[in-house]
Amino acid sequence: MRIGYACLTVGVPHTAFRSCLLKNASEQKLAELIEHNLDSLDHILDYNLQNQIDLFRITSDLIPFGSSPVNQLPWPSLFAHRFLQLGEKIRQNDLRVSMHPGQYTVLNSPDPRVVRNAVADLAYHTQVLDLLGVSGAHKIILHIGGVYGDKPQAIRRFIVNYGLLDPSIRQRLVIENDDRSYTIDDVLEISAFIQAPVVFDNLHHAANHMDPTGTEISRILECRKTWQPTDGRQKIHYSQQAAGKRSGAHSESINLDEFMAFYQGLSGLDLDIMLEVKDKNISAIQCLQKLRSLQRQ
Repeated sequence: MRIGYACLTVGVPHTAFRSCLLKNASEQKLAELIEHNLDSLDHILDYNLQNQIDLFRITSDLIPFGSSPVNQLPWPSLFAHRFLQLGEKIRQNDLRVSMHPGQYTVLNSPDPRVVRNAVADLAYHTQVLDLLGVSGAHKIILHIGGVYGDKPQAIRRFIVNYGLLDPSIRQRLVIENDDRSYTIDDVLEISAFIQAPVVFDNLHHAANHMDPTGTEISRILECRKTWQPTDGRQKIHYSQQAAGKRSGAHSESINLDEFMAFYQGLSGLDLDIMLEVKDKNISAIQCLQKLRSLQRQ
């Protein structure tokens, strides 16, 4: 079982990512920022290797304005060799990376402009992973989107628009339940139509579910059926509720006792667990150390 964290590395030198304001996004500035960000990713990979963290989510901000027409820099060719170097490090060390577009990448919007932008953003994320030369087991996680006053129609729109995506994008996409609109049961039903793997998010499920009798493990096992050999090991998201915050808000750090109770309920399943927590790598290392200490006993 592998445990990882998302996007940023806390307290580690030379791992910060940089961007700029739109008005300052000249080709020279963008080239400088991309070079810096790829170096930061390299340092993060080294840090993860040193700490035996095999799972990492790459920030969508790796390439500033990556899916925007503002960025006219031919960055895929300019940095092709650097991407290959990073990809070689990932492959040689059996690391697994992923990406997760943000809340504005909405494939089921009734606004065609929003859908076009979403497709462009998914193409950008796919291009990053393709340039790294990693297999289809390195995924892009996507939420279904909004309800727009008509959930059945919004689901149909997602299915139709998903089917229009380039196959190179579809082979990387994984769909996930959210904490407000689409339950894990909704997402599993959509998966049956589009044949995409499903990521189970425990905190989203706690905040938004239809069947209170269903257990987390039963849902994880249902999601497991959606993962094919070419998709790699089943992946789930794990987080804990932040005290005093809105339902679904991530905690600052992982409570190890609570995590271990969840882990022991997985019945020995071989999973990749992505922690979604504010202190990122710190909690990931604590969880890994706890598991290793138990294995030594």
